[in-house]
Amino acid sequence: MDFQKLKQQFETELNDNILDFWINEVYDEIRKTFICKINNQGEKDINAPISAVFITRIMWTYSAAYRIFPKAEYKKMADEAFRIILETFWDNQNGGIFWSVFPDGKPEDTKKQFYAEAFFIYALSEYWLAFKDEKARQLAISMFMILEKYAFDQEFGGYIEANTADWKETDDQRLSPKDLDVKKSMNTHLHILEAYTNLYRIHSTDEVKKKVEHLLRIFLDKILDSQTNHLILFFDKDWKVRSEIDSYGHDIEATWLMNEAAEVIENTKLINEVEAVAIKMSDLLIEEAFASHGGMYYEKEKNHLWEQFDWWPQAESVVGYFNTWQITSDDKYLRQAELSWKFIQNHIVDSKKGEWFWGVDKNLKVLNVDKVSPWKAPYHNGRMCMEMMRRINSSHS
Repeated sequence: MDFQKLKQQFETELNDNILDFWINEVYDEIRKTFICKINNQGEKDINAPISAVFITRIMWTYSAAYRIFPKAEYKKMADEAFRIILETFWDNQNGGIFWSVFPDGKPEDTKKQFYAEAFFIYALSEYWLAFKDEKARQLAISMFMILEKYAFDQEFGGYIEANTADWKETDDQRLSPKDLDVKKSMNTHLHILEAYTNLYRIHSTDEVKKKVEHLLRIFLDKILDSQTNHLILFFDKDWKVRSEIDSYGHDIEATWLMNEAAEVIENTKLINEVEAVAIKMSDLLIEEAFASHGGMYYEKEKNHLWEQFDWWPQAESVVGYFNTWQITSDDKYLRQAELSWKFIQNHIVDSKKGEWFWGVDKNLKVLNVDKVSPWKAPYHNGRMCMEMMRRINSSHS
């Protein structure tokens, strides 16, 4: 395999197709905000509410990109996302960030979803790594303390899903309308793990390290189903299982995020454990999760396979399988990463208008789902490109 050529492909995809699109099409220079709804035809809904997930992911992506390519326009995008969060999302009364706001800055949904609060920590940490902005670092540490105070479950371990604006219990814990209304989810834990791992890079205290270790143990002991080697998605507060869904994209994403977390905190015992899990899960997914053309299916509930190919599981598959190859040196994983990347290039990338489509259906027809939306920011695909460039460098420098 020509690794330098591969690295160049990721570099071009990142800069020319993904990041340029967000600068030119999504950032609204006149209103100084981001447009949170653009369809495949390029039609924009400038009044669509902006989600916390969307804006924090933009802040993270452009901060991370600036660390590799220190371009003024990347700094501007990261700065603008940070400014918008502080001016409109930040709850001056109670701390933390709202779930969504209107483009004029009025709150739309004031709940405190810990998934979004975690993404703010993730973005703040990356912003500090890029720009050494002390305010961002202090805010990241404060957000960590907020999560530990309100989200951490002292009784059963792990983290709950959501609170009201003033950190009281809420009767709706759901992350999105399609999710179950339960106290705990794999998804929120995965992104708190990701956030705390990044926080540890800028605030390497025993307290943060212990929390990363706790989260890894939660994954290994509660969230990973040792019978099936899939992650369990939903739980009651006491970890009673509430779902029978295998989410293939989350499975492969978790393999490398757990591995990264254990490596960042330099816990050899956990590194060994998560590497063994990554191999098992990667092998299982090769058998179960892919169509013959190389696309990763979305998910399976009981025996029903959801036959569509969303953008983000494909992106996570590239990084996840490259990571498993780095653990094992077994070329079958490298081949799988390459297959996923080829599938993305052939079916997911919009080479005419820029960025990526949401996905394709079982007949490989582009789904009529918005290209830019509250859940679709330049994070999964941008991060994939940056991770792959970094990993190719470290494997072949």
